[in-house]
Amino acid sequence: MSSGGLELPPGDNGHEGGPADAAGATPGGVPAGAVSLAPQATGSVARAGAELDWSAEAWSEVRTRAQRAGRAYIWLNLIEQRLRSVVGAVLRPVYEPVHGGDDWVVAAAGPAGQEWVQRAVAVREVSRRKGYLLDSADDNVLSFLTLPQLRELMVQHWPCFEPYFDDRREIELALDELEVTRNVVSRNRALSRAVLEQAERASARLLEVLGGGAGSPSADRLPIDAVEDLVGDRYADVISVHPDRVRLQRQLPAEDLFGGARRLDAIGIGLNLLVQNFSGRRLVRLTEAGCRVRLLFLNPASSAVKRRERELGLRKGELSRSVEMNILHVRRVRAGLRDPSRFEIHVFDETPRFTAYLVEGQSSGIAVVQSYLRRARGMESPVLVLRGGGRGVPKDADHGLFTTYREEFESVWEDSRPVS
Repeated sequence: MSSGGLELPPGDNGHEGGPADAAGATPGGVPAGAVSLAPQATGSVARAGAELDWSAEAWSEVRTRAQRAGRAYIWLNLIEQRLRSVVGAVLRPVYEPVHGGDDWVVAAAGPAGQEWVQRAVAVREVSRRKGYLLDSADDNVLSFLTLPQLRELMVQHWPCFEPYFDDRREIELALDELEVTRNVVSRNRALSRAVLEQAERASARLLEVLGGGAGSPSADRLPIDAVEDLVGDRYADVISVHPDRVRLQRQLPAEDLFGGARRLDAIGIGLNLLVQNFSGRRLVRLTEAGCRVRLLFLNPASSAVKRRERELGLRKGELSRSVEMNILHVRRVRAGLRDPSRFEIHVFDETPRFTAYLVEGQSSGIAVVQSYLRRARGMESPVLVLRGGGRGVPKDADHGLFTTYREEFESVWEDSRPVS
């Protein structure tokens, strides 16, 4: 993401994160990350109607502009709806008993907001006459207030909101950051990548402050963002793709991935992502808190390890010793548990095809999956992050990749041998 910890798989050239976002200024003096469709002046006299022709590059820029504006609009829409709900929940009980109907909004705006609230009333009347009100729930003045007007109501009546929100300054700063994006999107102007990312971070922070977030990262690891909600079906249950494990861990640290897990199943050669990035003490606490752990290592004495050493150009026995050390480490962790039966360690002798960490929490699941490449170590291989189980999963999640890798894990687990 972007900001809330989520990323969508990259599209073709010119989409978000493609060549249109290359560092440095573009020709013609356009700042890096911005998109310009203005015709460039040339030394020759412009031919009438020449600017009506768009090249492939111009169409690519248009797609980039629309894609950024679309992402920003989704976040702004979420914030506006959440803020409208908060303002209504707090101020309606104060003003409606006295003023009744929609007049409570007019009364709450007061003399300072008389102009813009009357404009909202007029817009609602026009929408009624022209049939623009498609949902009866929107037939009220509050639904026609803009984000700055909702903010003004909140600021004017902060003593009413103070019992529910701790930090007024944090809310105002986040709304300030969003105002630039709102202005650009509402007028269909070019939105730079830096401003979009800033808006996404501010939106995620504001939703959390206003009670619309998903809690701490370790509770659900990757909270579902607005973009995933809208286009998640397009990518099955894949929610992000990373070129290597280094970039994955910047976006999704081991603590956020494994912390708060209720079930942890992992399969791979040495399971370095878990063993080397999540301390043994933390694993003990996680298991004692009720997490069930099943770890499946490649047998360090198998011929498959020797073949993998040759593929990677390692010295004989180097990889097998590394796997043995990891197994010894998790055995020590298991020995320190009150109930070792909740922490199972197995080895398998088959050719390793992938490494997967299947993590399930209270309400959602997540998986990190990598295929083994012939000449690349696990740290250098591409990574898929999958959503599994719980809310927000596509309707056809039974046919998603999470389920596929879960079935593969169970199949290998049945044919594996326990480590004493």
